[in-house]
Amino acid sequence: MTLVIGLTGGIASGKSTVADMFKEMGIEVIDADIEARKAVEVGEVAYNQIVTYFGEGILNDDRTINRSKLGEIIFHDSKKRQILNEIVHPDVRRRMNDKKESAILRRERIVVLDIPLLFESGLKQMVDVVLLVYVENDVQLQRLINRNQLTKKEALARIQSQMPISEKRKLADIVINNNGTIEETKKQLNELITEWKTITK
Repeated sequence: MTLVIGLTGGIASGKSTVADMFKEMGIEVIDADIEARKAVEVGEVAYNQIVTYFGEGILNDDRTINRSKLGEIIFHDSKKRQILNEIVHPDVRRRMNDKKESAILRRERIVVLDIPLLFESGLKQMVDVVLLVYVENDVQLQRLINRNQLTKKEALARIQSQMPISEKRKLADIVINNNGTIEETKKQLNELITEWKTITK
């Protein structure tokens, strides 16, 4: 039996740190962001649709999509953000499903789908268990400002473009509290993995 974990969180909640911990333990992580980047490579169907809708002003000199320019547009315009998601998400889902099915065929005991917008995209049905990496709002804001060198206003715009992490907490099956140290987070994850391995024998 393969247990499919849906790993999610808010921006700057520490989800990527937890994803790296899974990888260090030899557990396969299928990353939605990586699959999304592949989906919008030059010449892909989603790439052509994005350029048609948003215009060539979002392109770099080498014709690749400038993620920062596109991000500036969608962070401040919910309609355009929705259109971008409608272009990219179906292809990302297909790519992730293919990799998940391969892991199940290999009889992996645990496979992780790292999906930042799992709830927003309605992808709960793709996984068996949703694991949320949680931080308090003030911690999230300060970490984002420090990590991305943003103003408070810029950081808040990015946070508010997602479902509030407090709402995600209500929807998740399991929550890892990441307000503390990395060691405390790793301890919580180790305990979960030990428990999961007992039910996937």
